[in-house]
Amino acid sequence: MSLLVKRARALVTMDPLRREIRDGSVLVKGNVIECTGTDAEVAEWIAAAPAERTPQTVIDAGGCVVLPGLINGHHHMFQTLTRAIGTGGGLALFDWLKLLYPVWAGVDAESIYVSAKVALCELLLSGATTVADHLYLFPNGARLDDEIRAAQELGVRFHPTRGSMSVGQSEGGLPPDSVVEREEDILRDSQRLIEAFHDSAPYSMLRIGLAPCSPFSVSDSLMRETARLARGYKAVGLHTHLAETLDEERYCLERYGRRPLEYAEDLGWVGPDVWYAHMVHPSAMEIGMMARHGCGACHCPSSNMILASGIAPVREMVDQGVRLGLGVDGSASNDGNHMLGEARQAMLLARVGWPGFESRADRFSAREALQLGTLGGAAMLARDDIGSLEPGKAADLVAFRVDGLEHAGAQGDPVAALMTCAPGRAWLSVINGKIVVDRGELVGVDMGALVARHNALSARLLARAGLA
Repeated sequence: MSLLVKRARALVTMDPLRREIRDGSVLVKGNVIECTGTDAEVAEWIAAAPAERTPQTVIDAGGCVVLPGLINGHHHMFQTLTRAIGTGGGLALFDWLKLLYPVWAGVDAESIYVSAKVALCELLLSGATTVADHLYLFPNGARLDDEIRAAQELGVRFHPTRGSMSVGQSEGGLPPDSVVEREEDILRDSQRLIEAFHDSAPYSMLRIGLAPCSPFSVSDSLMRETARLARGYKAVGLHTHLAETLDEERYCLERYGRRPLEYAEDLGWVGPDVWYAHMVHPSAMEIGMMARHGCGACHCPSSNMILASGIAPVREMVDQGVRLGLGVDGSASNDGNHMLGEARQAMLLARVGWPGFESRADRFSAREALQLGTLGGAAMLARDDIGSLEPGKAADLVAFRVDGLEHAGAQGDPVAALMTCAPGRAWLSVINGKIVVDRGELVGVDMGALVARHNALSARLLARAGLA
């Protein structure tokens, strides 16, 4: 299939020159971008070899900003089943987890599948085209396979990570013993998933990662063995929560005698194949360590705010060369799945500053926030085939209308308006060369039936836990 998207009010390429093309076009052939430029330039290029280059499908994106598909680097999609439980009452991370672990112990294969589909639909409609998820508990027959099926049905580019918890409360960990697994079972299933699903090729739609949950829920040996297993395969990423809260920092200092990143380094959890979630409280030394080792980090501003975890030093991490991307996190610690909205939150929160730094409106621009959600996310996931609209890159692009009520008066800079005005809904989404959102609606999804089933599963889960 070949596709031409033309007449974009602004085509945001994120190429090395950061070109923004007025009246821009992008031509897709198969699953790869073939040409970008002004409408006239792309039309001329097509006319030079019409038999080969004339597109089968043409979309008029007049009134839209077209940009690379957004990349969500950290999430827990099963938590859509328990939104607003704990966050509405104002619980911080550890207390929030203690409330919800027993509830999540009731999930099963169907609830993992349906919640993943709901979360992915919400993400797709907010501009996400690549999604990394962290599933770390597997009761009642639930498997990572269940959310992989949901992603494949929707056509999203997916980086699911096989999470794990092996240290329960009886051994000094935070999760109840009922939701932890034996380490030999974790490693066996991790290997099964890599060999069954992982695709390391360029333009891959599915890459497996391995993700022990956090310093307070797994053992040293599991961290080491997980890294050893992952590094036996090409492009299998390593992911974990790190430096999210001051409680975690105190836990690491008391239990291990190390700050969180020092502890990770001791275990071999540094390098270009590693990305951490949150990194709210790194020291200056730890920021330098991440940059030196080539580690990635995923900034989750909404979750960090709603759980009062703190404000991550985004400016310092970007300036020192940390591979920084964005994640919506949650869904029960956000409680939304809006990727464009998360980029906006990142911009706003960076301007507020963090302890020891003054608030400054010029600290982080709208375009830097968009870059975190595109090129930043690609670098974080160690991918060079997504994140920009350039010939040879994967055909992942989204379009947002900027000609309606929400952007009235913002025509002087419609690209910045995506960040400064209310977050919009994707009008078009193309993933791997296929249209998945058309004129603001998901293709082939019965949304009413999906939401109804999701709410029924959520009600059953909460009722069993005595919270309904």
